[in-house]
Amino acid sequence: MRKVTGVGGLICLSLMLAGCPRAVSPPSPTPTQPSSPPTQVPAPTPSPEAPDTRGATVYEVSSQSSQLAIYVYRGGKFSRLGHNHVMTSQQLAGRVWVHPEFARSGFELSFPVAQLVVDDAAARRAAGSDFPPDIPQSDKDGTRKNMLKPEVLDSEHYPGIKLRSAKVGGTLEAPQLTAKITIKDASRDVEVPAQIAIEGAQLTASGEFDILQTQFGMKPFSVALGALEVQDRLHIKFKIVAEKR
Repeated sequence: MRKVTGVGGLICLSLMLAGCPRAVSPPSPTPTQPSSPPTQVPAPTPSPEAPDTRGATVYEVSSQSSQLAIYVYRGGKFSRLGHNHVMTSQQLAGRVWVHPEFARSGFELSFPVAQLVVDDAAARRAAGSDFPPDIPQSDKDGTRKNMLKPEVLDSEHYPGIKLRSAKVGGTLEAPQLTAKITIKDASRDVEVPAQIAIEGAQLTASGEFDILQTQFGMKPFSVALGALEVQDRLHIKFKIVAEKR
């Protein structure tokens, strides 16, 4: 074959190629893919840590209107030398939700231990004859110091106490409540008898129950080999007032 050289040769070659075009087949049509149905995105579900309040009426706890009282009793051979004590808090925070299916209702509450008030005179008078109001301030200060120690509430490492619903049964008029109470590293389920009333946008829940300090990793205060001590049992009374969101 003759080699093409020079500009003239390139022109001749171009003319030859232009005069003998190759047939070009059109591209094959792309097969039509069947349309896929739209992906169904499932509705989000609450995480195990987040309570399911869907469909419920939610009430926010009013710290100013709610009250919590913890009654501490003296014990031991020389108990007459000690005092019963009452700790109160108006720092309750949290919420309550009420569902038309009452078993899907619930609550979550908390309060700071360092803000507990020791032996408020009005609270002692309201508690009855076992709590005479004339407690020396030095005794109140000593009780507060003992209460916040690592052996008891350990406020430095565990600033709050938490309560949340573990089980809800019964009806609004006759509720059956079990609360999971967390103090320090210990959590226990405790049955909580309660009365619940809803008037307009306000919910009120009240009741009382007992717990044992030792079940929550607390060591009741004791001196003289137990001759003067604090009883293991604590009695708790509450009145929770919450407003509809």
